[in-house]
Amino acid sequence: MLRETADVVLRGGTTVHVRPVESGDVDAIVAFLEGLSPESRYLRFFGGGVDVRRAARNVTEPREGMFALAAFRGPAQQVVGLAELARIDDTSAEVAFAIADSLHGQGLGTVLLAHLAQHARDIGIERLVAHVMRGNVRMANVFRDSGFAFAVRSDEDGLRFEAPATLTPDGLARFEERQRAATAASVGRVLRPTSVAVIGTGERADRVRASLRDGGYMRRILDTLDEDPVDLVVVTVPAAEVLDVAEQAAERGCGAMLVLSGGFAEVGPDGAARQRRLLDICRDAGMRLVGPNCLGVANTDPEVRLNATEGIPMPPRGNVALLTQSGALGIALLERAEFLGLGLSSFVSVGNKADLSGNDLLQFWELDACTEVVLLYLESFGNPRNFARIARRIGQVKPIVAVKSGRTRAGARATASHTGSLLASSDVSVDALFRQAGVVRASTLSEFLDVGALLSRQPLPAGPRVAIVTDAGGPGVLAADACEAMGLEVPEPPDELVDELRTILPPEASLANPVDVLATAAPHDFQRVVAAIERSGFADAVIAIAVHAPAAEALGSAGALPLLVVQMAGERRPRDGGPPVYRFPEDAARALARAVEYGRWRARPRGEVPELADVRRDQAATLLAGAAASGPRWLDPTETAELLACWGLPLVPGHRVAGVDGVAEAAEAIAGPVAVKAVVPGLVDKAEAGGVVLDVSGGREAAAAAREIAARLDVEGFLVQPMITGGVEMLVGVTHDRLFGPVVACGPGGERAELERDVAVRLTPLTSIEAAEMVRSLRTFPILEGWKGAPRLDVPALEDLVVRLALLADTHPEVHELDLDPVKVLPRGAAILDARVRVAAPEPEPLWPAIGASPPRASTLGGSQERWPSG
Repeated sequence: MLRETADVVLRGGTTVHVRPVESGDVDAIVAFLEGLSPESRYLRFFGGGVDVRRAARNVTEPREGMFALAAFRGPAQQVVGLAELARIDDTSAEVAFAIADSLHGQGLGTVLLAHLAQHARDIGIERLVAHVMRGNVRMANVFRDSGFAFAVRSDEDGLRFEAPATLTPDGLARFEERQRAATAASVGRVLRPTSVAVIGTGERADRVRASLRDGGYMRRILDTLDEDPVDLVVVTVPAAEVLDVAEQAAERGCGAMLVLSGGFAEVGPDGAARQRRLLDICRDAGMRLVGPNCLGVANTDPEVRLNATEGIPMPPRGNVALLTQSGALGIALLERAEFLGLGLSSFVSVGNKADLSGNDLLQFWELDACTEVVLLYLESFGNPRNFARIARRIGQVKPIVAVKSGRTRAGARATASHTGSLLASSDVSVDALFRQAGVVRASTLSEFLDVGALLSRQPLPAGPRVAIVTDAGGPGVLAADACEAMGLEVPEPPDELVDELRTILPPEASLANPVDVLATAAPHDFQRVVAAIERSGFADAVIAIAVHAPAAEALGSAGALPLLVVQMAGERRPRDGGPPVYRFPEDAARALARAVEYGRWRARPRGEVPELADVRRDQAATLLAGAAASGPRWLDPTETAELLACWGLPLVPGHRVAGVDGVAEAAEAIAGPVAVKAVVPGLVDKAEAGGVVLDVSGGREAAAAAREIAARLDVEGFLVQPMITGGVEMLVGVTHDRLFGPVVACGPGGERAELERDVAVRLTPLTSIEAAEMVRSLRTFPILEGWKGAPRLDVPALEDLVVRLALLADTHPEVHELDLDPVKVLPRGAAILDARVRVAAPEPEPLWPAIGASPPRASTLGGSQERWPSG
């Protein structure tokens, strides 16, 4: 059900509210219907004689089988769109729309249809029906282009459109494309404004005006909001006065606000309340908000030349976009970037990030021809799943480099499962997100800029092979050590290259790799050696280290090869168009290693989230909904077995019995060694509590084991399972992160799980290729491959288990923690020896398409099982 307002960006960049209509909306809906052109009203109501007040009352009065949504815009919250749904029978419903004439072609009808479809599915409606008058081309096109598989036929009333209430995959892609274009248009009001008004007095406002003038802003600069609406309002007044300015800008129809003023969420509860009110004003008016408490924005495009900052010089022009959440760090980053010769396409300080976020800006930079590399300094995520989707798409063509502060948590989240404890003590979720999305994660700000300089000035390395050229032996050795420590290769040069180098360098020069050209080398010697290395084809990149000669002055690009210069003495500024220059060999090696990792990610196949035909999703959903309804709890063994069976997860079958006599009978029935386990509500780690006895034979030994357990624990019953011998124990689990969603972990199982802490982590949705990479990235993976003559185990069976668990968690948000531990990987197949599942009611997801919301999850597309995020 639609329970909250959704703030939706339309194609032109404006924002509207979408929410269910209420009884108090009658007058607003009457005004909307009366404001429609006669043609629009005629086409909507199949005639011109409609009683608009009666129609408004019909929409707002609660009636069984009826539901209506309205879109609102502006400070007065005028209705600009209306969508209605009326149930026809148990499985179908009719939909109808009216859109303000001024918003035709902005995508609002499609958005309203998407939200109606969400509501329809929530109440069990499977098909949508719409009747359109012949000649109503606009509405017919809305249905045809909506992303829903509408079929059309003629009837006595005109055209009848009918479709399943689910998006097609192609429709989802089109929705995403619309959302991307709309978001970019809204950000354009900030970074490509046609006019700027600076509101404030005193030195601070004067510095902003001076920055705009000195930067060469190409369009209108205003001091008041008394003239025509402006694209961007820059606010420097004290916090207590900002809301008044925002209301005035809203009344004037301004496009965006940039609030430099502090005194909002960063100062405590009162400031947070003020910030919420500021956001409400902006959202109600359709204005995008940058900040508050930010440093400003800049765009070096010659057609714009915007420097809306407080006294910061215009950054040098280049191809790098830079975002920072910290104003102080923003100043330092801008100064250091200029020193490194790192030119910027645009700069944005988002401050408290009340509205405009990294996700919005990424979509602008994706379409910005001036931007080729994106640098992000992040302190928090708004919607990590949406970030991952956007970054994965952009990373295919434009590298994204990020520093995420807060790598450790002040306190580990209280968890009971092995999976939870493995993931609670660090930001492994952020690592997993960046790894899967292809984001280059830098550990320090220095590395952040070093990597950005390399990616912005040099081609992407084709592989990990590095040639090192130096005029001093020690730095060359350090460079070789650093390269190999970071996973790069320092190969021996081929004989043909050695022979050519002999003709260039003096006899005492070292012609191995590193190539030592000696302290007496001239700059042109570096040039000739680097050119010879490029011609030889034995390296994918070159690191040139100059201690004595000013090599940076002589070395240009190595052509097709990335070239990194280490200038350890003298001036280190790179020259225009030249390669990046580093202070120490380790800096260059680290930057190159990050670029190689990114190149590998970009070159590898993405894979697909598999479709599993043997899964019983409906049965699992019913089980979990019932279990979660009673509050957070751990499933009992019977429920756990049923859930895993629905998803084809191979849990070793067991006998659930009430008492000792039942244990004996179950053990005799199995006719082989068994494991006896306690059933104790709320007890998760049975082995640690003494609730497990393994490898007992026969009814008498099993009964004795049960009595031994019962003496230690207050048992509700027992589970008796056959022993599974051989193989290797692994752990596969999932925990639900409040921000990141389901986080999947795989590593050694049993007693080794937390001791070795060899864990691979990924976020859902998980492709089959990512599952395979996850397993193979473990340090202990060689054990599964038959280490030192041991049997080779069924790795594909483990990968299939990981995929199924990831899909289960992605499909069922009620699952908050799930441990399969241990999982025995056998020469043939895999077997789950124990499983624990904690469930809780899922948190509502935001509506999509809406600001900050993610699209429907990939694993829910297709067939009757598709689920639209509720919100």
